[in-house]
Amino acid sequence: MKTLICGSLAYDTIMVFSDRFKNHILPEKIHMLNVAFLVPDMRREYGGCAGNIAYSLNLLGGRPLIMATVGEDSLPYRQRLQYLGLDATHVREIRDSFTAQAFITTDLDDNQITAFHPGAMNFSHRNHVADAREVSLGIVAPDGRDGMLQHAREFHAAGIPFIFDPGQGLPMFDGEELLGFLKLADYCTVNDYEAELLSSRTGRTLDELAASLQALIVTRGGEGSDIYSAGRCIRIPGVKVDRLVDPTGCGDAYRAGLLYGIYHGWNWERTGRLASLMGAIKIAHRGGQNHKLARDDIAVRYREAFGEELWQGD
Repeated sequence: MKTLICGSLAYDTIMVFSDRFKNHILPEKIHMLNVAFLVPDMRREYGGCAGNIAYSLNLLGGRPLIMATVGEDSLPYRQRLQYLGLDATHVREIRDSFTAQAFITTDLDDNQITAFHPGAMNFSHRNHVADAREVSLGIVAPDGRDGMLQHAREFHAAGIPFIFDPGQGLPMFDGEELLGFLKLADYCTVNDYEAELLSSRTGRTLDELAASLQALIVTRGGEGSDIYSAGRCIRIPGVKVDRLVDPTGCGDAYRAGLLYGIYHGWNWERTGRLASLMGAIKIAHRGGQNHKLARDDIAVRYREAFGEELWQGD
């Protein structure tokens, strides 16, 4: 059975500002912000939440199935998916559109300023969950607004458990819509900032939000993550990283670990530790899809970090 990953495919233009944003943004002038950052280091990467999640899940030995919309400039990305052996059956091309494009500037503190052109992503509702076959798990990752709403309803109607991952798309939805997502979803994952925004917009505490889910997962960067499930909060430690290179796509790598653990019926402690490890592995590499560890290498890293075997017969 496959894991259906509904979300964006995008080209990322990543620029590194060799200073700190806080040194150039005056708080008292935030209402009339007009700044320019010199970025001598720039590169283009393959990205988008669906692409990044599928890439890491594939490394783990999962069977990701991407459902996304792309533009007429998508040929290089399609060729890459084919090279990686990733199923792109449900990657739909939209005429007269660009593939989604992210322009990301990162400073020395790993803060990011991102400009995003959605392009073909706005037509994600043209894809339907029912068109995919042999799917037993899914995720609704950041995508076009209509597509996210539709895919959540379709997963629920099909009886397929799924993760709601609003990410940077969270501001598109009001409190009632977010509560609607959580009513349909089995799991929800957000970072700590998104968790506060989710709580604020819905008027519910994290414990209250978690009560309607099998699990609410909140990532906290290098501090690890918290998994709220069955009335308790499970603290997942962060994993020591080899080097801090690029945070882009770390959350997506973490989500791949979640999907793998959920698919295999692991407990939350083991699932969270794998997810944490995948995020730590990714941050040592540029872009969202350039970490290349084999399954055996990931198992070694897991044993070193947590003192136990990872696969345990899976």
